[in-house]
Amino acid sequence: MMPSKKYHPLFPKNLTLLFTAVSLATIFASCGDSKKQEAGGPGGAEEVLDYKVLTLQARPATLNVDYPASIQGQQNIEIRPKVDGYVETIFVDEGAVVTKGQLLFKINAPQYEQDVRTAEAGIKTAEADLSMAKMQVNKVKPLVEKDIISHYELESAEYTQQSKAAALAQAKASLVNARVNLGYTTITSPVNGVIGSLPYKLGSLVTGTTTDPLTTVYNTSNIYAYFALNEKQLLDFSRDSAGTTSFKSKLSKLPNVSLILPDGTTYEHTGRVETVNGLINTATGAANVRADFINPRGLIRSGSSATVRIPNTIKSGLLVPESATYELQDKRFVYVVDAQNKIKNVAIKVMDNTAGQFYVVTDGLHAGDKIVLESSNNLRDGTTIKPTEVSASSVYSALK
Repeated sequence: MMPSKKYHPLFPKNLTLLFTAVSLATIFASCGDSKKQEAGGPGGAEEVLDYKVLTLQARPATLNVDYPASIQGQQNIEIRPKVDGYVETIFVDEGAVVTKGQLLFKINAPQYEQDVRTAEAGIKTAEADLSMAKMQVNKVKPLVEKDIISHYELESAEYTQQSKAAALAQAKASLVNARVNLGYTTITSPVNGVIGSLPYKLGSLVTGTTTDPLTTVYNTSNIYAYFALNEKQLLDFSRDSAGTTSFKSKLSKLPNVSLILPDGTTYEHTGRVETVNGLINTATGAANVRADFINPRGLIRSGSSATVRIPNTIKSGLLVPESATYELQDKRFVYVVDAQNKIKNVAIKVMDNTAGQFYVVTDGLHAGDKIVLESSNNLRDGTTIKPTEVSASSVYSALK
């Protein structure tokens, strides 16, 4: 009988089985690498990704252009004293709404009351002198007629009467002037409006040359929103308004504008652009423009800030969503898809309008071009994509 074979406990009983398993693992790994390469893995073909695309067609639209603006009331009237005196009474408070003719201040100036009394006394004196002169004329006239005294005496008496009449007229004028000055001690509001700050308190000495006014009355029944247009925008406006003869007629053709308040809400009343400053500020390169709004409820106060929104109606233009563009070195680009579904970066020129909406392309694209709606820095010229067409109605729904 043959002696039985003994195996070391650290080695498998059958080396053939071990070699077979290793060989099978190597084969399977090789097959897996081959499949990865065929699927576009490392070292294989580049993976083609899906991208949403839009076919451009000319269409009408209304886009908004926003301009920061400062608000001023229709009238900002400084109330200043015309006479010297002490502030005796203040009849209003800061922020109060006043009407035309309403009492605002009373200035204590007793000298003007004295001037009135003096003028009244002067009138009585002048009236007495005139009466005496008339009596003298009446006395001399019959004596002259009877040749008792010379005609010279009558002429002298008549001239004296005329002088006394002129003195009476002067005394009456002095009284009028004294009463006017006394009237200046009572100050009323010249317009309907809102009271500003009150820098002078009771007992303060004020004069006609005081630097600060007693207060300012802001008439805000109508408000003016001032904003600026640069030179390029002014030129575009002039070109777009070709065919009109005057600048005023061009302004009349502009649509109504809206006012966006500081809390983001839109003011209930629309306004009109009424004037454009004829002088361009050399420091800013812009001209001031004024839009007028009614303010019947006094909601908007003078000195506040807001945004003027001007609608820009496009009869026919290529509209590109801002999200489909990107900016590089002061130029704006989009990704255009050609007939072979390959990407090409194209520089475009657009009209100015408020960010966050759509750009109106003026150069670089044509109707029928396909653009990628998802801007990505990973796309390069020549990259092949799988385009997924998106309907224009869903893209431009925000314009409705």
